[in-house]
Amino acid sequence: MSRFERLVRIQAEGYPKPIYADAILPDGVTDIGQAKQARVVGSSIWTGGQVVDSIVNIKKFLQPIEQGAIGTVRCLGLNYREHAMESKMPIPEYPILFYKPSAALAGPFDDIVVPSIAQQAPGVDYECELVAIIGKEGINIPESQALDHVMGYTVGNDVSHREWQLKRGGSQWSMGKCFDTWAPYGPGIISSHIVKDPSNLTISTKLNGQLVQRSSTKDLIFSIAQTVSFLSQGTTLKPGDMIWTGTPQGVGMGRSPQLWLKDGDIVEVSLEGVGTCVNKVRYAKTDARL
Repeated sequence: MSRFERLVRIQAEGYPKPIYADAILPDGVTDIGQAKQARVVGSSIWTGGQVVDSIVNIKKFLQPIEQGAIGTVRCLGLNYREHAMESKMPIPEYPILFYKPSAALAGPFDDIVVPSIAQQAPGVDYECELVAIIGKEGINIPESQALDHVMGYTVGNDVSHREWQLKRGGSQWSMGKCFDTWAPYGPGIISSHIVKDPSNLTISTKLNGQLVQRSSTKDLIFSIAQTVSFLSQGTTLKPGDMIWTGTPQGVGMGRSPQLWLKDGDIVEVSLEGVGTCVNKVRYAKTDARL
């Protein structure tokens, strides 16, 4: 048996419950979300994720990691040089850290639901991001060993409400980024055994088919290895922890005129070697009340 290369969590024909599997890409295809079949992963994804010979047909792509297996969701702000420039902010001396609740996570083709509280003022924005998934526990990890603790990489959209993030949140960013479904990611996780160097990958966003962000992870201020090492200082990183590593230039806030997400918009965030998350923006009509 071999280890997985492109981990997906799916609904598959013949299986009543979701399963983990290794996506089989057709010839010439690099987008995991275009896979039609996958090989079943027969062991824990945290202890090697060994692939068996059983091949299944994919019915639906789900969040690549089940909710109960997610640990801490850490996120970086202002981690691309050109994004810091468009935000008219200085290059940070240390990584800028904030958190998202795991309830914000959503599948690669799920709707981004905008609740009533986020409809009170304009400002819903997109942010394509490389996401690193921790697979090996560690604390005070040296930079030279940091990538050994990464299971793999995926792409996500750190959906943000700039009014709540910058004006109404009391200087804390999380309120503008914490709503349910505001962190869709996937369609799968490419193994760190396949991507040896995550520092030169193309990353992009399309809004309603128009390219609005395109950059390379070589523009990162703090590399993946630097970030993992920094976040582990005095703090244990555990399997299932996620690190969202920041967005490049081109966000709606930095444009003139500013470009905000609207009801019915289609947002696509892509990462080289992983594929594309495609999500429809849906404004909630009513919210449940206590």
